[in-house]
Amino acid sequence: MKFILTAINAKYIHSNLAIYDLKAYCQQYKEHIELAEYTINHNIEYILTDLYRKNPDAVAFSCYIWNIAIVEVLIREIYKVLPDIKIWLGGPEVSYRAEALLKQHPYLQGVMVGEGEQAFLQLMEHYITKDRALSEVQNLVYQDNEGIHKNKQGPLLALSEVPFPYEDMEKFENRIIYYESSRGCPYSCSYCLSSVEKKLRFRNLELVEKELQFFLDRKVKQVKFVDRTFNVWHTHAMAIWQYIFNHDNGVTNFHFEIAADLLTEEEIALLQQMRPGLVQLEIGIQSTNRQTIKEICRTMDIGKVSQVVKEIHKNRNIHVHLDLIAGLPYEDYYSFCQSFNDVYAMEPDQLQLGFLKVLSGTDMLSKKAEYGLVFHDTPPYEVLFTDWLSYQDIILLKGVEEMVEIYYNSAQFSASIKRLQAYFTTPFAMYYALAEFYRDQGFEEKKQNRLENYNLLRIFAEKVMPEIEYGKFVECLVYDLYVRENRKSRPEFAKSIEPYKKIIKAFYQTEAKERYYLPDYQGFDGKQLARMTHLEHFSCHPLTEEKQEIFLLFDYNKRNPLSYDAAVIELRKGDLYAFTNHIEEKG
Repeated sequence: MKFILTAINAKYIHSNLAIYDLKAYCQQYKEHIELAEYTINHNIEYILTDLYRKNPDAVAFSCYIWNIAIVEVLIREIYKVLPDIKIWLGGPEVSYRAEALLKQHPYLQGVMVGEGEQAFLQLMEHYITKDRALSEVQNLVYQDNEGIHKNKQGPLLALSEVPFPYEDMEKFENRIIYYESSRGCPYSCSYCLSSVEKKLRFRNLELVEKELQFFLDRKVKQVKFVDRTFNVWHTHAMAIWQYIFNHDNGVTNFHFEIAADLLTEEEIALLQQMRPGLVQLEIGIQSTNRQTIKEICRTMDIGKVSQVVKEIHKNRNIHVHLDLIAGLPYEDYYSFCQSFNDVYAMEPDQLQLGFLKVLSGTDMLSKKAEYGLVFHDTPPYEVLFTDWLSYQDIILLKGVEEMVEIYYNSAQFSASIKRLQAYFTTPFAMYYALAEFYRDQGFEEKKQNRLENYNLLRIFAEKVMPEIEYGKFVECLVYDLYVRENRKSRPEFAKSIEPYKKIIKAFYQTEAKERYYLPDYQGFDGKQLARMTHLEHFSCHPLTEEKQEIFLLFDYNKRNPLSYDAAVIELRKGDLYAFTNHIEEKG
């Protein structure tokens, strides 16, 4: 018996914790279980061929909104080429519509609904030892010649009983590691499937610490906790944060989804001590409209959230990701604009502008008529319009979302966007105007490369800024470019470097001998230093607007772990002229 647990991930860097958990829980049958991971970018024919060559007796697919369309094609085709195969589905996308799927796909054996570990173990017992009938397998909806059968729900699993799923870390090189220290969610957010399972269960802290050390010892790049509200239990959260702080390896990043208004002063104080890049936090705000917040059953103090985010930002050591959702009840276009501006003012490192997805099993779906909620019939079931938000509004917000992704979330235009924002009444107004500009220029559907996005932002700024300020803005663009990229082909919008070549050459000649500014570059001559770093002249400081000529030296060997910006060293023009005179005198 060969049973293949199959995952089709959104990206290569992702992995599927569910299939690893299932295999780990069924240790006694592990020789019968094989894992197969693909991505949605793989050709369906490739996945089908690969599964066929494995020649399984049974296959199960882990189903989510991003892969269900592919899965439904695959199960039809794999049944044709392997007519004796047993096909099973599991995951959040199928747990709440199992019977409908079985009616739609008569070759589908069944669906594991809800928690899968014990269900899969019992299913393996059915296939391997024959000691258990399908009717005795918990959390199962299946079909046979007699029709569709819905088995009883089994008890929830104690999370500490799930074995640690990771062994060979080579296959996870350059991939995100997903980890679970708790299951369930105490909240009742009407749009979220996590709210369905109220019972919170926590993994034993000794186990958690041992498993985190496993990741730390192997210096994995990122561990992403999938806990729905990580800090819901102070003792648990504090112990884990204290552990990773005490055992920091200088490399591994840990991602947590938290409720900001639950953070205590003790937790904030600890977070403020973390190495930059050790921890990143995702905070779901969704809306700042109080009526909306109440209607979707969220318990959140917006004022406290804003204050907490401000406190977290103080030491600039933690990446903060804030979420908004468009299409929620009682949130019209103007209300959403306000929510956007409120959250933008919190200065997140990333602002995710998402759109409501109406999921099976959620309270939101049951109230679709009440809200005038119309959404796509196909995954990801995204909102089209509501009683408060028209489809035209959605289109406009989609444009804003794209601009936020390009010019804010990329962190590649920080100085430029900050300078540009001063010429608009609100941040939303700026991104809206940018989106309209993109549409008018015919770039809505055309993907631009990074340099093209710089140039388009320059053209846009030229249209909205006074000429005297436009020159300063261009220098901000130049700064944003070089602070991220050691680019040797000079962009068209940058001023000529010709007047400053002599000064720059003299600086690197002197620095090659004295190592005053670049002490870590021992053994390199001036030409090599010039290739490895970048020295740029600015008419005024691009960040402070100080009206004095300045040279900025970009050191790419030293980068900010949060923004990836190069270290920047300020050199006054007078100092650099001194280098030039020194070289000439010696010459």
